[in-house]
Amino acid sequence: MVKVIMGKKGSGKTKHMIELINAALHEETGSVVCIERNRKLTYDIHYNIRLVEASDYDLGNFEFLKGLISGLYAGNYDITHVFIDSLCKVVPCEGGPEVEEFLDWLESFSEKNGIKFTVTISADAELAREGVRKFF
Repeated sequence: MVKVIMGKKGSGKTKHMIELINAALHEETGSVVCIERNRKLTYDIHYNIRLVEASDYDLGNFEFLKGLISGLYAGNYDITHVFIDSLCKVVPCEGGPEVEEFLDWLESFSEKNGIKFTVTISADAELAREGVRKFF
């Protein structure tokens, strides 16, 4: 399952994401991981959540992020939920077809491995492409 939370900057996406992350700790049977940029969630999420600082890994494109996610799972098969905060900050992008392709890959990875993904994207949800809208 892949869920996208999309909205303009300042619309409350991160606050909502923090609530979902902390709730997942109690609802999930396995490990919960959060991938973010700039360590802004360090003090907002429970210390048992695995927080991954994306800028430590120089993720230049979505292939690198796919590798990071695959590596996280290869190192811990108990992961049941991965949160990605501000996708286009984790991987610099404009929100075009590459985002749709990545979300489709996430959906496939999710189904194959039984992992849930929740992703935030800072952009106007009204302007989202159909390939992104299907994950709302």
